[in-house]
Amino acid sequence: MLIEALIAILIFSIGILAVVGMQGSAIKNVTDSKSRSDAALLANEIIAQMWADQGNLALYNYPGSGTIPARLGKISPPTGWIGRVVNLPGAASVLPKVTVPAPGTPAATASGATVQVQIFWQLPEEASLGLPPHDYTVIVSIFL
Repeated sequence: MLIEALIAILIFSIGILAVVGMQGSAIKNVTDSKSRSDAALLANEIIAQMWADQGNLALYNYPGSGTIPARLGKISPPTGWIGRVVNLPGAASVLPKVTVPAPGTPAATASGATVQVQIFWQLPEEASLGLPPHDYTVIVSIFL
């Protein structure tokens, strides 16, 4: 009877460990899903801003390095759109890219352009493992 009780405790313990492992996996998936949802919201936000300011599309172009355009905001202190983007986990190390083609190129005309917005983020445990950052990319045509 004692052996049966020990086996039952062992089986119960394995079940509890499995539940704890599933909960950890679920928390990681929820965190990743929230980051992806936030990136989608931020990408749609800047696209809506560009739609409302179609005459100044070229002022949103940002290759991910160098001087940040005033229309995107500032990193320090975090203000505007880019200030909200760097609040994503690990996004301050890989800045977003907003690609607005130059006038006269096939993707740009006098009445608008095809714009690409890329937002990157990386969870701390992924950075420590050397994994590449996640990215959310939107390509949209903004025409009058």
